[in-house]
Amino acid sequence: MNDNRYFISTTIPYVNAAPHLGHALEFIQTDAFARYRRARGESTFFLSGSDENSLKNVLAAEAAGRPTREFVEQNVQYFLELRDALRLSFDYFIRTSEDPLHLEGAARFWMAMDAAGDIYRKTYGGLYCVGCEQFYTEGELVDGLCPEHETRPEYIEENNYFFRLSRYQDELERLISTDAIRIIPATRRNEALSFIRSGLEDISISRSQERARGWGIPVPGDPSQVMYVWIDALTNYVTALGYASDGELYREFWLENENRVHCLGKGVLRFHALYWPAMLLSVGVPPPTELFVHGYITDRGRKLSKSRGTSVSIPALVETYGADAVRYFMLSHVPPTLDADFSEEELLRRYNGDLGNALGNLLNRTVSMIVRYRAGSVPRPGDPSPPEIVEAAEQAYRDVIESMDAYDPRSALAAIWSFVRRLNAYVDESAPWTLARDPDAAAQRRLDTVLHTLAEGLRHLAECLSPFIPASADEIFNQLGAADVARRRLPGEWSGELAGQTVKPGGLLFPRLLEVESA
Repeated sequence: MNDNRYFISTTIPYVNAAPHLGHALEFIQTDAFARYRRARGESTFFLSGSDENSLKNVLAAEAAGRPTREFVEQNVQYFLELRDALRLSFDYFIRTSEDPLHLEGAARFWMAMDAAGDIYRKTYGGLYCVGCEQFYTEGELVDGLCPEHETRPEYIEENNYFFRLSRYQDELERLISTDAIRIIPATRRNEALSFIRSGLEDISISRSQERARGWGIPVPGDPSQVMYVWIDALTNYVTALGYASDGELYREFWLENENRVHCLGKGVLRFHALYWPAMLLSVGVPPPTELFVHGYITDRGRKLSKSRGTSVSIPALVETYGADAVRYFMLSHVPPTLDADFSEEELLRRYNGDLGNALGNLLNRTVSMIVRYRAGSVPRPGDPSPPEIVEAAEQAYRDVIESMDAYDPRSALAAIWSFVRRLNAYVDESAPWTLARDPDAAAQRRLDTVLHTLAEGLRHLAECLSPFIPASADEIFNQLGAADVARRRLPGEWSGELAGQTVKPGGLLFPRLLEVESA
């Protein structure tokens, strides 16, 4: 794709409880993709939000003995607090129960589907999982239980509005099979196609006010019904941009943009690969161009769950390790599209090894030697930097770009750490402490080259790291005295622009941690 604009979104989670590590994974992955696109010079809109109109939220509020509005408001704040806690850079956070952009946009979207002849009413009965907010057939259950929540669905019979999903079966198959809607990874693409080819049935898109407990967006023209939460929620991707008023952002980042990307968990693939594109086709709006589908954070192979006592506190992790360490772990340890067990022992190992010993120690040694040997001023190189170091930097840029274009932050970080190791090896090979003791002019010229090469290498590392561990990248820039000269664009160029900059020694980037109690 050659368009210089990029729209990317997380899904919007239910707010029936505080966020868990699965939410953190999606937020961090999506943030890294958005930051990467900005670093490539693309005009980027990063959207997140909260799904507040779910019956699941209502039932959780009832169980807590609290009014739904009050309960939802409290839990939304936990999600909003993740912005600072995890250094998230979303441009807008949409709240589906109160944001005028959404309330007006969802109603307009419904009326457009109705005007297209795609909404009708009928009585329907089926097995319903409140956790998924979804009907299941007997064949889709596992030992009679919901495959996602391992709970037994209840039989529900209602007279609701339906959407003619079946009308769009052939077009959905064409879009997905030709990668007009590209689904990553291919296994999820095949899963979506298999579901389509098994035959699509029309779907229920409303609930009675009685069963919804009076919570939700009313169906236009029929206040006895509220919109089914998924129908309402999916529209957030365009309502947040100003769909209701045909706004400028909506035109810029959806209608006229070639890069419309959703990041989502594997459990909601059907909604995003089938229901949402069909809804867009119904109203004559272009569908998303890419769906990046991640796996789950697990505990011994099972999805994290509060009910099983396997949840992990995000604030506690951030307080112990820092936001960037949590981000680094999620992006470097977790295969981007597969499940992965959470291990605090592994988080601690990567914190001390990769972040502390390898990256943090490299920065500390470089800045300390510039202070000790050159009075804190980055020297001009006496000779050109070694070509193998320059090539290693250029290779890191190439690998980061290739990996992130493929939505693979794990491989991108592996490439960056290859360059970290190369710079650490260069310190040992060049032995600047030995050169500093040699008064010979050639040795001093060589020392200038070594110190400049290390500083410039760290600047390139900071540029590569900015999508992944942004606060640490900023601190590297700051300690190098490079805050005002760094390009922060990928790919960067090897240059001499740091020469003469005054370094600003700071504390250790990642102070070593001893074993923590839970590790």
